[in-house]
Amino acid sequence: MSGAGAPDLQVAGAGGLRVAVVAALWHETVMAGLVGGAVRALRECGIDEPTVVRVPGSFELPVVAARLAGLGYEAVVALGVVIRGGTPHFDYVCQAATDGLTRVSIDSGVPVGFGVLTCDDEAQALARAGLEGSQEDKGRDAALAAVATALVLRDLQNAEDTARTA
Repeated sequence: MSGAGAPDLQVAGAGGLRVAVVAALWHETVMAGLVGGAVRALRECGIDEPTVVRVPGSFELPVVAARLAGLGYEAVVALGVVIRGGTPHFDYVCQAATDGLTRVSIDSGVPVGFGVLTCDDEAQALARAGLEGSQEDKGRDAALAAVATALVLRDLQNAEDTARTA
């Protein structure tokens, strides 16, 4: 399973962050697990009411993530699943989602938690969806990564502000 070596993120002091979750609609059962895991993780971090928006598929995640970053959210969690089929469509969608979400994060300075599953089959997606019986919870992982990174950026900004006024 791909979770070997993952950090055990302990996120504290995130209660004031504005966080949004953007999630695809394809593969309803898997997506319910991913969104549920992300929202639970955010609540554990003290973020009781994250904004949750849905888009048709993983290809549409970057444009909405960009808009959310531009609206003042301090972290965005992007969730989707692409399951390999018999055509190159899988490769194009995976690459577009990955490149687009990376660009959103770098261009905006807003961390984007990458929770897009790229799986060979539905069984792999279900194993990572955070559902009862799943081996991993990638929605949770993506949410914690986005929030932890937002807190690092906030600390860096505070240190810079302090140095500037000293």
